[in-house]
Amino acid sequence: MAADGRRHVIAIGGGMRVPEGQVPVHMDYAIRLAGRAEPRICVLNTAAGDDPRWALHMYDRFAGYPARLSHLALFPMPNVADPEDLLLSQDVIFVGGGSVANMVAVWRVHGLDQVMRKAWQAGIVLAGSSAGAICWFDGGTTDSFGRDLRAFTDGLGLLGGSYCPHYDSEPGRRPLYHRLIADRTLAPGIACDDGAAAHFADDELAELIADRPAASAYRVGPGGTETRLETRFLGA
Repeated sequence: MAADGRRHVIAIGGGMRVPEGQVPVHMDYAIRLAGRAEPRICVLNTAAGDDPRWALHMYDRFAGYPARLSHLALFPMPNVADPEDLLLSQDVIFVGGGSVANMVAVWRVHGLDQVMRKAWQAGIVLAGSSAGAICWFDGGTTDSFGRDLRAFTDGLGLLGGSYCPHYDSEPGRRPLYHRLIADRTLAPGIACDDGAAAHFADDELAELIADRPAASAYRVGPGGTETRLETRFLGA
């Protein structure tokens, strides 16, 4: 359980900067929420087909860091006998990017949609980037279905509303997100630039954070309304 006894989700817009020899500041932020001297962290990259290079990269990043890192892979079969036991024994779960549609479909086949809900309800800190951010909401914008961006409406729904990553780095994201909210394909929600993240505590937006000064986050509503949100830079 998180140190403050609340349920936490950190939804990162993508493009995290990783300082040499350090973990990304968003992950450090999540770890601090857990409040453990040696937190247990499980990383998943289902959205990219469990590319083993990604897992190795994460282990390299955490080498020498006071944490107990593990990973859950589902391709070609689960790498542990009991994925639920692994996930529910963590302090932090971090989900990488890729295809959110494929990831959520695979999670459902393995029952991980319900396991993630149990983890959230138990106070395990959930965090993720791009696909790993969209998945916690009802839906968002995705390239899961091809080069043209489309709506994704089959998220886990731990958090109501929608989420749009890569808001500043992919030109098609902003106009599509506005259009999908206007025609009610997606509910109003939060959009984050690369490097920015939305931190939810329980069901409320608690803070916006970023790994670079220029990264921003926005609340997007019906009728094309877009409100820039105050975002705290986590760097030096």
